[in-house]
Amino acid sequence: MDIGKHVLQKCSNSQKPSTFSLTSALFKASKPRCTVAPATEYRRQQWQALTAAHARNAQMDDTSDNTPLRQDFSHFNADMLHTVLELVSDGIWDWNANTGFVYRNPGWYEMLGYPRHALENSVFTWENVIHPEDYPQVMKLFDDYIHRRAPHYQAEYRCRKKDGSYLWIEDRGYVIARNADGSVARMVGAHRDIHLRKCSVEQLERRNQSLEALVAERTHELSRVNQQLQLQLDENRSMAERDALTLVANRYRLEKVLLEECDRAKRFRLPLSLIAMDIDDFKPINDRYGHGVGDQTLVRVVECLEHAIRPDDLLARWGGDEFVLVLPKTSLEVATALAERIRQTLKNLPSGDFKITLSLGVAQRKAHEAPAALMMRADQALYRAKAAGKDGVSV
Repeated sequence: MDIGKHVLQKCSNSQKPSTFSLTSALFKASKPRCTVAPATEYRRQQWQALTAAHARNAQMDDTSDNTPLRQDFSHFNADMLHTVLELVSDGIWDWNANTGFVYRNPGWYEMLGYPRHALENSVFTWENVIHPEDYPQVMKLFDDYIHRRAPHYQAEYRCRKKDGSYLWIEDRGYVIARNADGSVARMVGAHRDIHLRKCSVEQLERRNQSLEALVAERTHELSRVNQQLQLQLDENRSMAERDALTLVANRYRLEKVLLEECDRAKRFRLPLSLIAMDIDDFKPINDRYGHGVGDQTLVRVVECLEHAIRPDDLLARWGGDEFVLVLPKTSLEVATALAERIRQTLKNLPSGDFKITLSLGVAQRKAHEAPAALMMRADQALYRAKAAGKDGVSV
């Protein structure tokens, strides 16, 4: 008994076609044992037994002294082998490359919906039924094997049936004889119907693709919604930090920025100044002309202030008619000069029946001074300006 050798390696070239067909039939018919002729001539005639317990683990046993098995084999003649091949559902083929003749068992034809032996017994019959999309790859695999560039021939492809539909098959072949020049003399193989398996795989792939597309679509939609929510959140945050009437920073935003600027000034030892501003005699304007005019006055004052300040400065409405200007990296001297320019600009602003003036208080942050303390000193300077007669700047 030889372990690990292919069955056909134990047979002579003349025996390989019948042995291949026989083993295929046995594996399909689940016949337990049979005997085949000896692979070589030894000093005495030997017989071998083939066990079909497992298609991939066939075993050949020496049965030289096993007379009953030798007698059983005598009944397994060519007619019986032909009968077995007629019963096998797989498509068995036997190609004589020297003559071009290809034998195909009935299972080959029936698999494709043709009557038995209805097509020409040539290799072109096989080539003509291969799906055009699969043809190049199949030919490459076949050519690589017969020219010994590949260790085996196995391919999965679609074959055209008689009704025009296509059937997925698995095709395997084995060269059993070569000519003296190394070219193929004979090759045998088998077709196996794998259509259901391939269709199941393709269906699963389509479902996966559909699922991936759905996930991508949902991901894109979630991303879009998230962007919209982020924009809305940013807008809400901005509105929460802006005065609804004048659209400048509100008191919440002022306190937040002032804290940040005080920390920065402390960390980098930079100057920081504040200007507290109040519209003079604003209440009489509201009382005489109404709140609509009063609101318009506040908006006009803010527009004027925004043209006077720098990009890094922060203008905020502290409440009512009082505003605060945060001036990073600004000394008391520079802040005072800016306050005076603002006062002069507002004084010259056309206002119709009434005059608009500002009182301004300026303060520079002291070392280790808290934001609230700085704010209080600027506010105190503002009240000193008002006490001095309004329309002025105090430090």
